[in-house]
Amino acid sequence: MGNGKTRVRGLAARAGGWSARHRWAAVGIWVLFVVLAMGLGSAAGRVDVKDSDQLKGETHTAAKIIEDAGIEEPASETVLIQAKDGALKATDSEFRAAVTAVVGAVEGTGKVTDVTSPYDTQTISKDGRSALVQFDIRGDSDTAGERVEPVLKAVEDVQKDHQSLRIEEIGGASMMKTFDDAFGDDFQKAEYSAVPVALGILLIAFGALVAALLPVLLAVTAIMATMGLMGIVSHVMPMSDTANSVMLLVGLAVGVDYCLFYLRREREERQAGRDAQTALQIAAATSGRAIIVSGVTVCVAMAGMLFTGLAEFEAMGLASLMVVAVAMVGSVTVLPALLSLLGERVEKGKIPFLHPDSKLRRNRGQGNRESRFWTAVLKGVLARPVISVVVAAGALLAIAAPAVGMKTQNLTLDQEFGDSLPIVQTYNRVNEAFPGGSEPAEVVVKANDINAPEVKSALAEFRDRAISSGASRGPVEIKLHDQQNVAFVYVPLVGGSDLDKAGTSLDKLRDDVRPATLGKVDGVEAPITGQVAGSKDFNDQLAGAVIPVFAFVVVFAFGLMLLSFRSLTIAITSIVLNLLSVGAAYGILVAVFQHGWGASLVGAEGVGAIITWLPLFLFVILFGLSMDYHVFVVSRIREARMRGRSTKDAIQHGVVTTAGVVTSAAVIMVAVFAIFGTLSMQSMKQMGVGLAAAVLIDATIIRGVLLPAVMALLGERNWYLPKWLNRLPDLTHDEAPEAVTRDKARDDEGERVPV
Repeated sequence: MGNGKTRVRGLAARAGGWSARHRWAAVGIWVLFVVLAMGLGSAAGRVDVKDSDQLKGETHTAAKIIEDAGIEEPASETVLIQAKDGALKATDSEFRAAVTAVVGAVEGTGKVTDVTSPYDTQTISKDGRSALVQFDIRGDSDTAGERVEPVLKAVEDVQKDHQSLRIEEIGGASMMKTFDDAFGDDFQKAEYSAVPVALGILLIAFGALVAALLPVLLAVTAIMATMGLMGIVSHVMPMSDTANSVMLLVGLAVGVDYCLFYLRREREERQAGRDAQTALQIAAATSGRAIIVSGVTVCVAMAGMLFTGLAEFEAMGLASLMVVAVAMVGSVTVLPALLSLLGERVEKGKIPFLHPDSKLRRNRGQGNRESRFWTAVLKGVLARPVISVVVAAGALLAIAAPAVGMKTQNLTLDQEFGDSLPIVQTYNRVNEAFPGGSEPAEVVVKANDINAPEVKSALAEFRDRAISSGASRGPVEIKLHDQQNVAFVYVPLVGGSDLDKAGTSLDKLRDDVRPATLGKVDGVEAPITGQVAGSKDFNDQLAGAVIPVFAFVVVFAFGLMLLSFRSLTIAITSIVLNLLSVGAAYGILVAVFQHGWGASLVGAEGVGAIITWLPLFLFVILFGLSMDYHVFVVSRIREARMRGRSTKDAIQHGVVTTAGVVTSAAVIMVAVFAIFGTLSMQSMKQMGVGLAAAVLIDATIIRGVLLPAVMALLGERNWYLPKWLNRLPDLTHDEAPEAVTRDKARDDEGERVPV
């Protein structure tokens, strides 16, 4: 294993060698690629996911009917008029005067249409103390939030004149405006602050401005190129704003990580006394290879989202896959060229008081300063591997235990935002007075002739049965579109904002009321959509995608580990350790956001559930990102083992020499993800906390304790490969950098290097 001659091989080594020899060409090609991708993407424009493509099932069918009919559903608004002290009723003159004033005020703005009085539509609560004035905002519903301000102002003015009543507006447009005002800038600032945070941590890690800027530069250019590619690809597979945000997060994480791995190894070899060319060659062959293995594994994990059948997930998966691939290619091509161009100037811009002793040491063997902390931890772990495995695995299983009772659902307005916004309180008051009224089920009825007697009779019967069945307390509103032969039936569901109870009401409509009424008329389609229906259809589709996605990601990750390390043991332990990491992240999410343990620390009181899309999303993202550290650490252990060290010594060497870079990379990821954990939206908070917790666990308990303890117990069995698997392709690297000398090292394009 340790001596003789071997051929320096591998894609990363050859790419790094070519880039180092053709520095300006490599940099020029990368810049040209980024510019072309951005230019072509800008020219092509981005096609976003349509509402009709978001989900399968009835929600999809309903959206398709509306889209094919060319019906533009306006943004609907509601004004709640309610007695504050309960003394006034809708029949009182003062109450009627307030209703008349609201109708006149909103009509007077010229921004609304189809204003209805509660006395005409019977939208008066059973106790007679609440009533709803309803209307639509003129124009495109997607931009209604930009035009609703005059209407809100008119309603506020009416409120000032009727202090004994509560007069509040809520609806699609007003919620859109409120959220944009409250959280639009908040979310954008979080995205923009991620880069300065990463740069600040890199400055501390490297102690030099140029070295710190390189990883950020690579990550930012990879993100810019991917944004352009998303525009081009979106004409085949539509993208979305969510996919863009996820791409930015993943791109920053892996872009910085890959560059960090490469730069640290090159720096370490130069500190050990090797010349710049040899150091770069070693970094390309070792860290470069680890980057490719890690990058391909992450891409495979992200590709798992393409199997969900959910357009939003497919967009997120493809966008993430592309940015990882771009960052990976940049790391093994343009980065070696930049390091070759900079040479020792990579140490320029040293920060005072940071790493005062970081001056490159020219004496061989002094370059790799091992972490004192991890050296001490590893000493204990390797001395008592059985106890270490039992304690670490037991702790992770205990942390993961709450995940067994995980409850997922699409968060309601009050769950997503709490009571921090006045409009949330209005939402709760409307639901209390008119259960389901703020988010009714919507039955989209399509017929050959919507005005045919049998269709009209079925619509009337459906309305009556929806109430008599107990699915709704009414009022059920029917809106006809004669020219398109389409009707919309709005059914407030019993259960209101309680999605479990509202789901039961939805099942009654779908399984009992519809078949007995509209289902008896030939040629009639009547899919039921709306918030509750969308949540149910999303859950059903996602549940069906879990097993295929999990199987795809795990099987392919296992195969890649097997080929990359030619060890059945390493492949199996890699999968098990990553699953433990993901399970622990699930447990933390459930404990904090569902059970409320420590929820006040992150501002998550009273949520009570995990947003539906997060578990699968976290599994894919975490399984991919955790491979970064795993491949990097295990590659270093294998490398030391190949140089003739015992397995125990190789584990000690591999873990403590990678501790610095893994810690730096983990701190950056945790800091970036934690930024999203500070947002007010609970879905973003859950994502940020889940990702940050998982990365922290992965970089400490998994890589620092459990991995070395398990490998120490397995000993030589770590490198076990059955004879019948020897025919598998050999994707390992066989360089032994410690023995490469400055004088004897030659270029990596097929030439032999003494090791």
